[in-house]
Amino acid sequence: MEKASQISKNTNIETAFPWTIVYERFEPAEEGLREALCTLGNGYLGTRGAACESVASKIHYPGTYIAGVYNRLTTNVAGRRIINEDLVNCPNWVFLTFRVGNGEWFYPSTNRILSFNQKLNMHKGVLSRKIRFQNRKRQRTFIETNRIVHMQDPHYAALEYIIIPENYSEWIVVRTMLDGTVLNTGVERYRQLNSKHWKPNSLGSFERNGIFLSMKTSQSRVEVAQAAKIRIFAGDKEIKPVIKHLMKGKERIGQEFRFFARERRTYKIEKIVSIYTSRDSEIKNPAVSTREALRKPLRFKKLLKTHKQAWEKLWERFDIQVEGHTFSQRILRFHIFHLLQTASLHNVKIDAGLPARGLHGEAYRGHIFWDELFAFGLYDLHAPEISKSLLLYRYRRLPRAWEYAKKEGYKGAMFPWQSGSSGKEETQVLHLNPLSGKWGPDFSRRQRHISFAVVYNVWQHYKNTGDFGFLARYGAEIILSIARFWGSLLKYDHNDGRYHTKGVMGPDEFHERLPGSSRPGLKDNAYTNLMIVWTFLKAQEIIKILPEGHKKRIMKKIKLEQKEFLRWDDVIHKMKVIIDEKGIISQFDGYFGLKELDWEGYKAEYGNIRRMDRILKAEGKSPDDYKVSKQTDALMIFYLLSFSEIEDIFRRLKYAFNKNTLRKNYAYYIKRVSHGSTLSEVTHCYLALILGKPKEAWRRFLNVIESDIYDTQGGTTPEGIHVGVMGGSLDIVMRGFAGVHLAEDRIKIEPRLPQSWKRLKFKFLYKGILISLVIKKHKISILIQGQVTIPIEINGKLHYPLLGKILKVPVQKRKK
Repeated sequence: MEKASQISKNTNIETAFPWTIVYERFEPAEEGLREALCTLGNGYLGTRGAACESVASKIHYPGTYIAGVYNRLTTNVAGRRIINEDLVNCPNWVFLTFRVGNGEWFYPSTNRILSFNQKLNMHKGVLSRKIRFQNRKRQRTFIETNRIVHMQDPHYAALEYIIIPENYSEWIVVRTMLDGTVLNTGVERYRQLNSKHWKPNSLGSFERNGIFLSMKTSQSRVEVAQAAKIRIFAGDKEIKPVIKHLMKGKERIGQEFRFFARERRTYKIEKIVSIYTSRDSEIKNPAVSTREALRKPLRFKKLLKTHKQAWEKLWERFDIQVEGHTFSQRILRFHIFHLLQTASLHNVKIDAGLPARGLHGEAYRGHIFWDELFAFGLYDLHAPEISKSLLLYRYRRLPRAWEYAKKEGYKGAMFPWQSGSSGKEETQVLHLNPLSGKWGPDFSRRQRHISFAVVYNVWQHYKNTGDFGFLARYGAEIILSIARFWGSLLKYDHNDGRYHTKGVMGPDEFHERLPGSSRPGLKDNAYTNLMIVWTFLKAQEIIKILPEGHKKRIMKKIKLEQKEFLRWDDVIHKMKVIIDEKGIISQFDGYFGLKELDWEGYKAEYGNIRRMDRILKAEGKSPDDYKVSKQTDALMIFYLLSFSEIEDIFRRLKYAFNKNTLRKNYAYYIKRVSHGSTLSEVTHCYLALILGKPKEAWRRFLNVIESDIYDTQGGTTPEGIHVGVMGGSLDIVMRGFAGVHLAEDRIKIEPRLPQSWKRLKFKFLYKGILISLVIKKHKISILIQGQVTIPIEINGKLHYPLLGKILKVPVQKRKK
């Protein structure tokens, strides 16, 4: 495997600075990836890092996405009428370019670039770019751009554009635009589908230097309004340029300004933008609100100051400091940065979930999947108000989950595999195989395990925050509704005295049905069955702790009957899990009878075999016939639950279980997984750590943190970051390397620092208590701040830190 430092040279990314991503050359082929990685956002909106001079092309793809703004379109595919809902690419607010005299408009890919430097400053939340170029008349110009999407006030974005003529004096013409002609064409495999989501609403100019644009989505009727003002400065003095032209169409509006630029003088163009939607609370008229927000004169530097202050406060809460391995340090901050741009403190006022690909692109159509399972820990333990708002997104869509369950013949609440605006199932009926170019049926909606992710996130939020009010008002209703669903899906077999499941898919995704079966779904998926038991145990715990009034209210609302409690109690003792004589857990009923795959043969032929499902289907075969998994499935429970929890479940079910169970199953399944999902390396990294395999864990951790920055999945990251893998990397640091486990009455710490890491420092919240940790090879320092303290157990030994006093504990080398 290539080392991170070697890869960075190949991909032209500077790795020396822990707070920045730097590109030293303009490479058109890499622009799609850079645009996703350099996205700026604030939880309310995200704007890709496309050059401000660009429009959608083979090289560039400008995109702005606003949390919760979706629209449905219909397309005829293969003789079928297909309806898809997308997170909509909103009007492009960024566009700004210029020309010298009557020359060509500046566009990075069509000019001779003399020098190039692009930098994403994660500490300040600023995307900067410096370019020196020469035109056909040999006129050399230096350009610097600085861009922000305001973190303090989510409705502002701003661009600073600096021009210095190096060897000429000439008229400069600046063109700016708010462009509503944008389409959703950022994902190649979706381009056969309808992609025009916007209809014009209103546009115009205001004051001397302002323009505004209002568009509405064609089906959901969401209005998105933007306004922009341009100011131009020669040095620090504002100049009044000649307004050369007002460009006005049905779906875009722009202006052209002209000023005379003198050789070697600095000219600064500031574009301040305000953005509102009809979904914003307390906003009656978005178009009016955008103009009102720009009535007072605003300077870029003033907005930048408050923007940086907001980021400073966030980093004070969220930062993870690593000494000894700069690449780890830099990418962990990179992951925190993008997760905070996808969901921030502003989400408290937004009814939106956590898109699996962020606000960074159009992959997965901006839908919400189970990936949130891997990212919620970051929010819970640093800003629980964010995770609460994301859970309320699920709660508000509970009625749709009840409807979905009823439609499929079940009770309770069945959450959809893909969720968008309303909470209905958004999973495609057809899916395009990029290798074969053929459309085929998509059975992934059978991944009912999404409901376990919802239950897990609700329970972890309650456990980590101690917010009983949230549990009583919202969380209990979600968990009990999902428990009802699983109770109605189960079937009892009198022959073996066990409960069984069928017609579902596990996290693996490659296996959609048994070989030769015409019915989609599998029987007795191990992860599903074990998590049903865990869900029922949590439901029982909730019933015990809920006040009588809340319990009666919820039971009446969701039509929960006493007899269902008896069924749940029976299930936790009689659920079926298939385990062979060697102690290997069968991924599902029939898995052991599948054919083995010629892994070495396929690696030799194809090289990258992560997506074995697509390879096999392109060959006319089916992954259903083989022991090949996309990612962790049977082992997934070991990633989520503690050893004691799993041991308790197996004991109740009267199945043998010991410390070697995980070791044997890991050794079996690791040989049969293709790691077709970025999440696969996350789970296997953590499991390797707890199995005492530090070298393997480190290799997999590098795979995790390299996955988006280097697009190791081969073209997926330009379509949007992977929220799950980013959250998973931080979870590995917290639970794996730091070894922090949050028990009811104490915090357990069993550090496993990587060999190259000299020091690890971070903070987290637990039930309102702020814990600061510094972990070194031979010493741990702990500071507890809040109203009360909490016992700390380090490698099995209990300590009682005093409030506000640093406790330093020597750490002995871990026994193997």
